[in-house]
Amino acid sequence: MWVFYGLPFIKSDSILVSTINGVGFVIEFFYVLTFILYSDGSKRRKIWLALFLEALLFTILVVVTLLVLHGKKRSMPVGILCLIFNICMYFSPLTVMSRVIKTKSVKYMPFYLSLANFANGSIWFIYAFLKFDPFVLIPNGLGAVSGLLQLALYAYYYRQTNWDDDDKLPEFQLSDNSARV
Repeated sequence: MWVFYGLPFIKSDSILVSTINGVGFVIEFFYVLTFILYSDGSKRRKIWLALFLEALLFTILVVVTLLVLHGKKRSMPVGILCLIFNICMYFSPLTVMSRVIKTKSVKYMPFYLSLANFANGSIWFIYAFLKFDPFVLIPNGLGAVSGLLQLALYAYYYRQTNWDDDDKLPEFQLSDNSARV
């Protein structure tokens, strides 16, 4: 979506948004392809279904935007959808944050992911502030705040985390002789 949003016929003077997100799209493509290759049949079907639905919705958005909307009217609906999806991406770690608060442990909240969340939101916020692009500014400002909250939570609960306490792995049978791992 961000690649489409940054194209000159959607939003003028935002080619940086397209190029950086285009590189991210290529990296993500190989990640998803690797996941599909190594996943079992049911997960593979779910991913293919999700990718199909995503491609279908994106195709509808592109067709409607290019055929129905003209000029500067194109950036509004695409920008709003990008804003919504970007906010969802930044706030998806909220479930992990609630788990950290309940367990008083940061074991399941990766520090570098929180740091990357904060850095990414901050950098894009600064870019959008300089360009004054509200569709990039709002979600990334919220993303920077979300990342900062995650880092603060990590700092607060880090010393209380019991790193040696391993979760019990489910037992599974290796063979008919009932060997357990």
